[in-house]
Formats: sequence, C-alpha cells, structure tokens
Amino acid sequence: MIDLVWLVPLIPLLGFIINGLGRNTLSKNLIGFIGSSVIFISFALSVGIFIELGADANKSHEIFLFDWISAGFLHIPLSFLVDPLSSLMLLIITGVGFLIHIYSVGYMHSDEGFGKFFSYLNLFIFFMLLLVLGSNYIVMFIGWEGVGLCSYLLIGFWYTNSSYASAAKKAFVMNRIGDLGFLLAVFIMLHTFGSVEFSKVFPLAASLVPGHTPIILITLFLFIGACGKSAQLPLFTWLPDAMAGPTPVSALIHAATMVTAGVYMIARSNVLFDLAPVVQHIITIVGLATAVLGALIALTQTDIKKVLAYSTVSQLGYMFIGLGVGAYDGAFFHVITHAFFKALLFLCAGSVIHAMHHEQDMRHMGGLRKKLPVTFITMLVGTIAISGLPPFSGFFSKDEILAHAFEYNKVVWAIAVFVAFLTAFYMFRMLYLTFYGTYRGSHHAEEKIHESPKSMTIPLIVLAVLSAIGGIIGIPEVLGGSHWLSHWLSPVIKHHAEAPDHATEYMLMAVSVVGVLIAIGFAYQKYNKNGHVPVADEGKRTALASLSYHKFYVDEIYDMIIRRPLDAFSTFFYKVVDTKIVDGIVNGLGWGTSEASKGVRLLQTGNVGFYILMMVVGIISLLLYTYLSI
Repeated sequence: MIDLVWLVPLIPLLGFIINGLGRNTLSKNLIGFIGSSVIFISFALSVGIFIELGADANKSHEIFLFDWISAGFLHIPLSFLVDPLSSLMLLIITGVGFLIHIYSVGYMHSDEGFGKFFSYLNLFIFFMLLLVLGSNYIVMFIGWEGVGLCSYLLIGFWYTNSSYASAAKKAFVMNRIGDLGFLLAVFIMLHTFGSVEFSKVFPLAASLVPGHTPIILITLFLFIGACGKSAQLPLFTWLPDAMAGPTPVSALIHAATMVTAGVYMIARSNVLFDLAPVVQHIITIVGLATAVLGALIALTQTDIKKVLAYSTVSQLGYMFIGLGVGAYDGAFFHVITHAFFKALLFLCAGSVIHAMHHEQDMRHMGGLRKKLPVTFITMLVGTIAISGLPPFSGFFSKDEILAHAFEYNKVVWAIAVFVAFLTAFYMFRMLYLTFYGTYRGSHHAEEKIHESPKSMTIPLIVLAVLSAIGGIIGIPEVLGGSHWLSHWLSPVIKHHAEAPDHATEYMLMAVSVVGVLIAIGFAYQKYNKNGHVPVADEGKRTALASLSYHKFYVDEIYDMIIRRPLDAFSTFFYKVVDTKIVDGIVNGLGWGTSEASKGVRLLQTGNVGFYILMMVVGIISLLLYTYLSI
C-alpha cells in the first residue's frame, strides 16, 4: 500500500482535470460526486498506508518516482516520504477535506461557478498532499507555491466584487514575501550541504555545533516562510481578509490545512531548529505576540467569520509557541485538534450564514438555537473544544503546550494562559450573540430561517465527534494515558521538550480550567444574562475597545509606512527617472538621428555635376592625407 502513495495526490489531480474541463457541461450532482469521491478514495488509501506503516518496523519509506532535476552536482528527484508525520497529515488533509467537499455540495449548490469551485478544491488538495509528501524541500516548495495559488483563486472566487478580488491579491502578495524567505533558506542549504533531501541534510546538520551561522540563517529564513503561510506577525493581515472566500474555503484552507503548513514545515525540520536556539527564542516571541494580538482583536469583532479568522491567527500563534519551546509534538497535536474544531466552527458559521441568507453580522442574529438545533449543538461542542475544557480535544493539546511553556519560561506561560482565558471569552461571546437571546433581524427574514440540508449537517456531526474525542490520541501520563501521538512521532521528532512533574502539571491544568470557566462566566453574564449587544460601527467605544475593533490599525500602519512610501517612490521613478531621464535619452537619440539625417539628406541633390565634384574633392583629400602621412 505504501508503494501506491503516489496515487494519493494523483487522484485529486484527476478530479481537478475532469471537473475543470466539464465545469460547463457536467451536471452539478455529477461534479459534486466526482469532486468528493476522488478525495474519499485518497482518504481510503491514506488509511491503508497509515495502518501498514503502524504494523511495519521500518517507520520511514522513501518512494522514488523519477529524477526531476539533474545539473552538475545538483540531483533533485521527485520522491515521496511516508513516515509517521506525513501519514498523519495525509489523514487530516483527505479526511477533513472530504467532509468539507460534502458540505460544499449543499453550500454552493446554487452558485453558477459550482464546477469551477470543485475543480479548485481538488487542485488545492493535490498541492497540499504534494507539500506534505515531498522528501525534499524543492518538492515541498512546489506544493507550498501551489496551495498559495489555490488560496488566491478561492479567496477571489467571487472576483466580481472588487473588495474580494483585492483580498485575494493581498493574500497572494503577502505570501510571496514569506516564500522568498523559504527560497533563500533552500539556496543556503544547497550551498552548505550540497543537497535539499531530508535524508541527507538532517544527518549532516546533526553533526554541527548549535549556533552554527549557516544553520541560523537557514532556520531564520524557513521561519520567515512559515510566518507568511501560517499568518504570524507581521505577515498575518491577509488571513482575516481571506474570509472573503466561500465559507468551505475558510474551513479547509484557512483553518484546517494550508495555514498549518508552516507548523508542519518547522516540525519536519526540527533537527535544524534544535541547533538554532536563537531562532527558537524568536519563534516563541513572535508566536506569543501573534496569539495575544489575534485574541485581543477577536474580542470585539461583530462579523462571525472575522471572529473565527482572528481566533485562527491566535491559535496558530499558540502552535508557534509550542514549536519555539521545543514541544514539536505538542504543536503538531494542536494542529490535529485545531483542524477538527476550527473546521467545525467555520462550517457551523457557514450553516448560520446559509440560514440567515448571507448575513454575517452577529448583531442581527440571536435566538437561533431552536431554529438551527444541529448547528447549535455542534457549534457548542466546537466552542467548548477550542476553549480548552476537559475532556474535549482542545484541552489536551493546549495543556501540553502550556506545560512545556511553563518549563521554558514562567512569563511565556502566564501570557499564554491569559490568551486561553481570552479565547474562552470571545468564543462564548460569539455563541451567545448568535444562538441566545431574541432574534434581532427583520421579521420577514426570521420566517425564512431553517436548518441546513443533511449534506451540510452530517459533516458537522462527524467533526463535532472528532472535536470531542480527538484528544484521546494525546492523553498525558499524568492523567493515566500513554500519549500515543508522542510515541508515534518519535522516529521523526527525536528531541522532546521537558515536561513538569505531575504535581506541577495538575496545578497548571487547574489554573487553566478554572480561568476558562471564569471567562465563560463573564461572557454568560454580559451577553446572555444582561443581553448586551455590540454597538453599531459608528457607536462610541472605550479607547481599548476601539483599538481592538479597528484591529489596532495594523493595516493602516502598513499602508502608511510601506504602501504609501512605495507608491511615492514608484511615482518618482515613473515621472522623473523613467519619463524624463530614460525616455529623454532614448527620445533625444532618436531626435538627434532624425535631425542629423535631415542635414545629410541635403547633400543628395540629384545633380551629376555635384556628385563628380564631390568625388574629385574626395580623391584630392585622400591624396593629401597619404602625402602628409609619409
């Protein structure tokens, strides 16, 4: 089965080709069936590969397909690596991806671009699988660029809306900044190790001393690449704007899979990052700042998808805290649980938006739990999971990161715990504003509200179950578990960060849970019991609330210090350097040639006597020149 791993990405690619070519001729039912079936087949193959790998003593298989690039000393094959890390990513991408494809059949059924949408989704899955299966950084980079392209296509899917098209361009440009960092890391890697193959680079790197300059540069540039793809400071502003795309896109790309590619890449390169403690400190600080900023902004947002978008930014920051403190398995554990509950939350938000006829403002919702019972219950499960209450999945993954953060630095732990409290508050704020109280929209709209079709609610139920029990794969020893995930990943992640003793870990869990319950209590008191509704956009807010609501003016700051100076610089180059200097030189040469030719043309009189005279003058001149030069 492992030898057939090349079929896992190939089958979604075939789905992209079929649906792409037949988008205007095939029926919507057939397009939905083909688009979903190819992902299910890939999922079935991934399950088979996972089971076979679990029974195999050899936990790492490199499947060679063919030599791709061969030039001098450089040999880059197209080959896939099947190991514990990539096999889990296969299950997440194809499993969650299949559920979101099923959901999309109902959500997008009335859209004219139905066929194009499914072809783009299939293409995204192909590139995402290529990213996680590549056995070298070049194959990973091809997948990396491919998911960026698909993200651009899907964010701007409704491109006739200029703001959506601008959001797509913004995502594409900001990701290119990170991608440049990735490329520079690959170039330095080639210069240092003469290869980009994992199997060659990691053993060679392990023989170097920590703090080696090339290693620091490689890891720093890889981290810059991860910042772009995983929306870390300062390259995070594209992700909230990416909510312009259809909700299934937000769930698949901007919650469950693509944005976690940076986490996967750093976890895959853990050997290199362990040798660069300075870069690990930077990752921790950036992750912490991103987690705090994302949570603070989410506190006051009124668009249901924007709340989840900034929540995603914050949770990605949590994952980077885990990576920075050396808890790679803990960070990856949070990748898995986050894929479950954040995909669930986005799809629940989509179900609400679908029922509300594309209304996304929570100020116009309320009292929906009786009209949308399945959506409400599943969203409640997702909200509890992301808040980190036991025994739901988010509790275990978040607790592991917090425990390692405590051992790393007490201040980092304290700030990370504070973010956990904020997360619980803004998520239950969203739940109460949407499903509790009385309906705040128009009476006419209220009469049309209904539960989503089964094609949308069944994926919600499956993801809700996974969000509830997904933590079982990482139950720590302190709670009587064996942390299966940590043992499973041990062939890939050799170094494991130190965990606190059991008494300390019990104390940390208690602090986290009690704090989260208090935060939920505050949200209940304010938004359910007191029925508080956020003020209108132009309403008065406190200074801090205004900063949060306006996203700390980060976009405006970028506009002022980066875009405007660049625009002024480019305007100067256009009007002065290009128009006056470059064009002036070119036009001047043309004018000079034209004027000179006008003067020379006067010599062409057509008079034979004049031509004979000029010949004689020429001959005499030559004779004089010859005589004088003797």
